[in-house]
Amino acid sequence: MSTDLVALRESTRRRLLGQMTTGFAGLALGQMLSLERMPIALGDASTERPPAKAKRVLQIFCPGAASHIDLWDYKPALEKHHGEPLPGAEGEVSFQGKNGNLMKSPWAFVPAGESGKPISSLLPNMARHVDGMAFIHSMTSKSNTHGPGCIFMNSCFTREGFPTAGAWVSYALGTLNDNLPTYVAIQDVRGEPPNGKANWGNGFLPARHQGVALSAQQPLRNLSRPDGVTPATDEATQAFLAASNGEHAAARNGDDPLKARIAAYELAARMQLAAPEVSDLARESAEVHAAYGTSDLNPLKAAYARNCLLARRLLERGVRYVSLYCASRASAVDGLLNWDAHKTLQADYERHAPIFDGPTAALLDDLKRTGLLDDTLVVWCTEFGRMPTHQQGTAGRDHNPDAFTTWMLGAGIKGGISYGATDEFGRRAVDKVSSAYDFYATVLHLLGLNHESLTYYHNGANRRLTDVHGHVLSDILA
Repeated sequence: MSTDLVALRESTRRRLLGQMTTGFAGLALGQMLSLERMPIALGDASTERPPAKAKRVLQIFCPGAASHIDLWDYKPALEKHHGEPLPGAEGEVSFQGKNGNLMKSPWAFVPAGESGKPISSLLPNMARHVDGMAFIHSMTSKSNTHGPGCIFMNSCFTREGFPTAGAWVSYALGTLNDNLPTYVAIQDVRGEPPNGKANWGNGFLPARHQGVALSAQQPLRNLSRPDGVTPATDEATQAFLAASNGEHAAARNGDDPLKARIAAYELAARMQLAAPEVSDLARESAEVHAAYGTSDLNPLKAAYARNCLLARRLLERGVRYVSLYCASRASAVDGLLNWDAHKTLQADYERHAPIFDGPTAALLDDLKRTGLLDDTLVVWCTEFGRMPTHQQGTAGRDHNPDAFTTWMLGAGIKGGISYGATDEFGRRAVDKVSSAYDFYATVLHLLGLNHESLTYYHNGANRRLTDVHGHVLSDILA
């Protein structure tokens, strides 16, 4: 082969690979290349690791601080003392100013399941899953502001720059499917949550561990052929690249790292072929679409339903960590785009709850039906709670970082129980007070990881997801 032809091939190869580093292809290539030498940072090898009950995690996040006392945490005292001042806190000032008197929930709470757990009548479909849930009623946050609050609930730090839980899980456990991302964040059709992409960021971990953002309405970018490139041209280009790689490797016989890198590029191409298939919801039956409500007359509910269906397809194909968002960042009108009901609680939640309730319950039904719930941990989160009083001059509730509810369901979880408690009005957590540190210590435990041993050396310190805090909530474990 002439010297000029070899030079041309090398030039063409470099240009092609350079162009492939943009968009999703670049993420795919980076992830595949990383598998050549993925580190597993589990601390001292002598440290005992818990047995893994879960293989994957589904995190459902409702941004805007969904009210615990209007959804999950029944407080009869609010009904009894409705309209009276909060004892010892008359005229208390919180995030947006002074608070008025106690305000009962506009909706009745009804017993659900064999456990009889009272659940808001706003959530009739979610009520059928109560017996599988472990409610954590004593959660607290370190922030009363949405952006830092969301970051704290995802990373255990109130400022950006720290890895989120999904990134830590990706770093520790790697992939279950070489053809798909390890960590995916499914955005709501209404937009990103407060603080945007930092909610699925990799922080100081290698970039390959960041969440890949996608949704049913916006599948993975940069996977289709450019205009003007025919299938024949595409196939010829791939053949040319394979030949060039083969010649390059043959000239360097015995270079195993080079062979591994070439294999990684080829694996990345397979990822590009697999991604469109998982996003193709048309492959699901009409019965499944009807159960989720993907054609609901409410376009926001239909969009969220499609995202729920996409989440199940990602989980069953081996995506390790899926974050599913229901609502987005705050808007100029409180409570319009998320659960931040400062002024009109009843109107806001009667808009948001139907979007969340039916599709989420259908997703849990599907995970149970397919057997995925046996080794999938499902967690529900929001960034903090709401006040038991009404915000002065409004019919809404202000922020409350001192008390809120989360729950877990699925692999390794004892269902039909409540952990911790708030006071009689839901103002503060008072029993078994917990935080994101304990929450994720428990998540890692169920994945077979010790939260104190999973570390990454950064800026002179062995960093970990739970910082220097956290304990496993053993009472909720099966």
